[in-house]
Amino acid sequence: MSKEYYKKCIIDDRAQIAKERERKKKDNARYAALIKSARDTTTKANYRKSKIDVAARHDAAILRLKKIMQCHQDNLKRCK
Repeated sequence: MSKEYYKKCIIDDRAQIAKERERKKKDNARYAALIKSARDTTTKANYRKSKIDVAARHDAAILRLKKIMQCHQDNLKRCK
């Protein structure tokens, strides 16, 4: 693979990480609104649990994307 390919991949990886962080913010805001508007305590508890689960999924996706970006950076160094 060429240097240009890996540079493009790294740029794409950074964009994907930024999109995932934005999705995490939106989901957190959505669940916060749901928690605030819920009247029943069990519903609030379920929303809180869901919020934590969704945030954990976003964090795992961000870590996965960071690992992929690191692999692309390592491959770029090997090309030099």
